[in-house]
Amino acid sequence: QVQLVESGGGLVQAGGSLRLSCAASGRTFSSYAITWFRQVPENSREFVAAINWNSGNTYYADSAKGRFTISRASRENTVDLQMNSLKSEDTAVYYCAADYTTGGGASRWYAEYDYWGQGTQVTVSS
Repeated sequence: QVQLVESGGGLVQAGGSLRLSCAASGRTFSSYAITWFRQVPENSREFVAAINWNSGNTYYADSAKGRFTISRASRENTVDLQMNSLKSEDTAVYYCAADYTTGGGASRWYAEYDYWGQGTQVTVSS
């Protein structure tokens, strides 16, 4: 049983940066893919970036490539999403999710994920 807590959201100007963190309690991230999704009210939940804890493999949505970096943080059981060059269209609620897997990959489909955080609001102003 994994509990996830997101932090780091807030209000930032376009072109600025923000770092989101996803911290796990109850279990370590071993044998999990950890993934960030985002959602605005009129849209379905959108894949942003993922990391497989064991393999270190990372995956990015096209919208995130070159701007966002997902990584295993120095703090134990924490995954960070460094977001640079933020745009107004990045505004959304960002969710951290975990999917148990013995493989080295990660799914981009939100329905595959077993555990979810409460979300953190990211608002990018122009």
